Amino acid sequence: MLDTVALNKSQLENVSFGAPTANEKTHPPLLIIAGAGTGKTNTLAHKTAHLIMSGASPEKILLMTFARRASAELASRANRIVEQTLRKENKSYKPVKIEWMGTFHSIAARLLREYAGAIGPESDFSVMDKSDSADMMDVLRHELGYSKTHQRFPKKKTCFDIYSRCVNSQSALQDVLDKHFPYCSDCADELTALFKRYTEEKLEQVCLDYDDLLLYCFHMSQVKEIANEIRERFDYIMVDEYQDTNVLQAGILFGFFPDGQGLTVVGDDAQSIYGIRSANVDNILGFPDQFTPKAKVISLEQNYRSH
Repeated sequence: MLDTVALNKSQLENVSFGAPTANEKTHPPLLIIAGAGTGKTNTLAHKTAHLIMSGASPEKILLMTFARRASAELASRANRIVEQTLRKENKSYKPVKIEWMGTFHSIAARLLREYAGAIGPESDFSVMDKSDSADMMDVLRHELGYSKTHQRFPKKKTCFDIYSRCVNSQSALQDVLDKHFPYCSDCADELTALFKRYTEEKLEQVCLDYDDLLLYCFHMSQVKEIANEIRERFDYIMVDEYQDTNVLQAGILFGFFPDGQGLTVVGDDAQSIYGIRSANVDNILGFPDQFTPKAKVISLEQNYRSH
């Protein structure tokens, strides 16, 4: 039995919610509202450990965070909790490896390696980091002659930021310019041509940027046969910092797991710090109503960092 002495009442409710039993394996969608200092990571680690000790297969657990270090720390803490519990019961312990854990981008890249051929790109694609993407944008910007125009044209970083916001928010270029880059509004035609050339160049070089990983994975989640296969892989999906997800990331989750079974998302509805990533706080605000019946909502309210 998992040692839950260190958990308060709300944390314990989250940990035990939807754990597999001898007669039932269902886990309705769960939203954990957790502000800073409320023991969110401790709760997620205990929930992961509780799932494993209740019979869940580690290979069917998916952990998604916004930083690789965060997912590794979560898995490590879950292992320590399992080890401590078993040792108290004088039982043998073998570390459990959770194969599927990481950021949205890393998980998307792994899935695309398997299924990319079915939706367009080659499976042996290379991944460009933001610096490489901006450099490619700069080369094309020069080739198209936009760096020599009398009218000041956006620099490479700004061009890439505009492109990235269009992709992640799934918004029209002119709308993005008017709202976030009004000083570039007169460059819509040139930027359209630049982005078209940028997309063609990536296809020619068989490479994807970080935004493509989410975009292609989103489209993959809309292919019924692929979505069904991926859905069968995972019984439990836990997503941290859900308030910072964008339209594509939320779409990936709902595409692969439309009924929300096994899905737990954690976030703070009072903050959305990654606006530059086109984070959409409506994802967390609207989460409970995305499913029938509604998702369970449990709040962590005790603050352990301050009075």
